[in-house]
Amino acid sequence: MGCCCRCLEILCAILLPPLGVCLRHGCCTMEFWISVLLTILGYLPGVLYAVYVIVSVDPDRERRRRVDPDEYIYVA
Repeated sequence: MGCCCRCLEILCAILLPPLGVCLRHGCCTMEFWISVLLTILGYLPGVLYAVYVIVSVDPDRERRRRVDPDEYIYVA
């Protein structure tokens, strides 16, 4: 993902925190719903969390961590 896309996501996160998180992680993720909750409780916590999630959390971390059950690991 390019730097321009990341900057756009951060700008969206400053204007409307759940939107920035939704663009990066999707609408049905835990990060999105935490962002919605924090934004309802206070704008600043929502912005801080959204920028943190966009900058530091990799959205593909779960997919890479899972092992395909059809994939065999050979140990010699």
